[in-house]
Amino acid sequence: MMTVKIITDSACDLPANILKEYEIDQIPILVYLDDNEFLDGETIEPKKLYEDMRNGLIYKTAQIPPNIFKERFTEYAKQNQSCIYIAFSSGLSGTYNSALMAREEVLDEYPDFDLDIVDTKCASVGFGLVVYKAAQMAKEGKTKEEILEAVRFYSEHMEHIFTVDNLEYLYRGGRVSRTAAFVGGLLNIKPILDVEDGKLIPIEKIRGRKRVLKRMIEIMEERGVDLKNQTIGINHGDDIEGAKKLEEMIREKFGCEDFVVNFAGCAIGAHSGPGTLSVFFLNEKAPM
Repeated sequence: MMTVKIITDSACDLPANILKEYEIDQIPILVYLDDNEFLDGETIEPKKLYEDMRNGLIYKTAQIPPNIFKERFTEYAKQNQSCIYIAFSSGLSGTYNSALMAREEVLDEYPDFDLDIVDTKCASVGFGLVVYKAAQMAKEGKTKEEILEAVRFYSEHMEHIFTVDNLEYLYRGGRVSRTAAFVGGLLNIKPILDVEDGKLIPIEKIRGRKRVLKRMIEIMEERGVDLKNQTIGINHGDDIEGAKKLEEMIREKFGCEDFVVNFAGCAIGAHSGPGTLSVFFLNEKAPM
C-alpha cells in the first residue's frame, strides 16, 4: 500500500489510464444542464458536452460540496491513511474551500487524521501534471514532505498557455467581459490566455488559428526551461487534430518526448467551450 494517498478533483483532466495506474482518487466536479446534475467524467463525458454546446446548450458547473469531501475524507481517516488532496485553483472554483471545511469537520471526529490540502492555483492538465508528479512520487514511496515540496514547486512553476475558439463560452461563465467576447467573435480573433495566480488572464490576441499555434510555441520558447526533459501537457475541447498538430510542433521544435494529451473535461470545457487548445509546461527546471 502507498504510504501517501493522492486525492484530487476532476478539473485535473488526467487520462483514465494514469488515474488507474497511480491509484489516484478523483472526486468529480458537478455539471448541470438545466436541472439535471451530472458528475464530470462519470455520468457525462466531454464528447457529449461539446456536441451539446455546439448545438447551443448551456452547461454550468458547481464546486464539490463539503459533504462529499467529508464522506471521502472520513473513509481515509478510519483507515488511518495519510493523504494529500491536491485541489483545483481557488481562483477559479470554490472546491478548495469546500475541502478545507470538510477537513475541519473530519478532524473533530478523527483528530489524528493526516491530511494536507494544497491549492495548486492551476487548472486542467496543468493542474493534472502536478497531481501526476505527486502520484508518481507516492508510488515510489517518497515521504509526504518530499511529495508536498514537489507539489508546491510544480504548482508555482506551471505555465498554462491556451486559446479558445469562441470567447462566448468564457463570457457566459463570467470569465471574460462581454465586449472582449463580442469583438473576438467578429474578427476571427483567437485570444491566447494564461493562468496567473490561479486566475484567467488574456495575454494576446491573434487573428486566425494557424498563427495562434505558432505563437503558442513561441511563448513556450520564451517561458519554458529544460522543455526536452519535461512531461508536456496538452488538452483540447474535442479537437484531436489540433492537439496532434500542437504535439507535433512541440516535438519538432524542442525534442520533447513525454506528453499527457487529453480532452478538457466537462468542468473546464463547460467554460472554455469546443475548440479549446492548451499547452502546459514548467518555467523552471524541476529539482527532483
